[in-house]
Amino acid sequence: MVKRIERGLCEIYHEDPDRADALVFGRIADANRRGFLRGAGLGAMAAAIGVTAIPYARNMPGGLIPAALAETVEDFEIEGKHEGLIVHNDRPLNMETPAHLLDDDVTPADRFFVRNNGTLPDPINADEWRLTVDGEVNDEIELSLDELKNDFEAVTLKLQLECGGNGRAGFNPPPSGNQWTIGAIGNAEWTGVRVADILRRAGLKPTATYTGHYGYDEHLSMDPERQALSRGGPIAKMMDPHTIVAYAMNGEDIPIHHGYPVRIVAPGWAGSVSQKWLTRIWVRDREHDGQGMTGLSYRVPRYPVAPDTEVPHEDMEVMGSMIVKSVISYPEAGTEVDAGRPFEVRGQAWAGDQHVTDVEVSTDFGSTWRRAELSDPPNRFSWQRWRADVTLPSVGYYEIWARATDNLGQAQPMVVPGWNPRGYLNNACHRIHVTAA
Repeated sequence: MVKRIERGLCEIYHEDPDRADALVFGRIADANRRGFLRGAGLGAMAAAIGVTAIPYARNMPGGLIPAALAETVEDFEIEGKHEGLIVHNDRPLNMETPAHLLDDDVTPADRFFVRNNGTLPDPINADEWRLTVDGEVNDEIELSLDELKNDFEAVTLKLQLECGGNGRAGFNPPPSGNQWTIGAIGNAEWTGVRVADILRRAGLKPTATYTGHYGYDEHLSMDPERQALSRGGPIAKMMDPHTIVAYAMNGEDIPIHHGYPVRIVAPGWAGSVSQKWLTRIWVRDREHDGQGMTGLSYRVPRYPVAPDTEVPHEDMEVMGSMIVKSVISYPEAGTEVDAGRPFEVRGQAWAGDQHVTDVEVSTDFGSTWRRAELSDPPNRFSWQRWRADVTLPSVGYYEIWARATDNLGQAQPMVVPGWNPRGYLNNACHRIHVTAA
């Protein structure tokens, strides 16, 4: 008796994309023009997607899984969260926002992604909360929430936070970790005080190099000797006026899932630097070595590596700024539109420490691109709205792709960028499918 082995679509395509096309669709490839679909193969692909025609099939790259088959959503409900969020894990809780729920310029708290590493803290009494700042400072200080709010200048900024592993699901072979697609990103309005002002109050010593952050959350093992997460950042990033200790999100107390009563917001860097449920900032004379700062955690190779390469720890470096990226938030994937009539396509774009200068869209699998309208951000480190009017020439299946470029000239690639062991920094173009009727 032969045991049947079930395999996923991504796994089959990773092993041999051309053979996968034949297995899944019975594809016939033109030997001289790789990427063309003909006859029964094209018909099978159209049938699998649920359409009668794919007008730009001749431009479809070989081995490309149609977006209509690559997108999945799970149903799961968490109190205080939109029912449409995708749950990747419930211990610790990790939830992703589908692209069409990222259409607001300011992300509502109930649609903001959740990334936890340890337990969700028990209810925290804000009156008892204290922030300790110690280490390479002239004066160790301890601040209450009232002192934080009353002794320092308050700032309100729209700031984007993104998980370092956003896009991990696109890598092959799949690295370990939550298989985020595109929605581990949000852009909220945060109110708080500048970390720089707090550090100046304590007085930085000349040896101050890095910060280490600590919070209320506990390791899943409940071992008090183990940390759930303790990351930090270079002093230069902490002194940036947009890096804040926040106590409000969208004009209200920060929800418990997002760090109540106080968290760091270090925009443009991996969200793990923005410690939730903050209790301590330890100023170090060296790079911080807390949980999430060593080994392969939030580190990428110092040089390009082939997929599935085992990279020595000494050849890995800590991630800094995130990279340019965009999302299509409207229309929702799978929408039916009228052939020959214009409709709006829009979304958001962001670029870590940089800013976005250009967004383009394609409806023919990247063969041609047209520039979208791009709005200026309300402040640095906020994402930017883009929009374009698109007309599809005939009935059938189409994919809309978006590509952003930053002020350094760095553009999103159409394919998944260089592999790394933990699946960080995937900024391949986002794509959705629509049907023209």
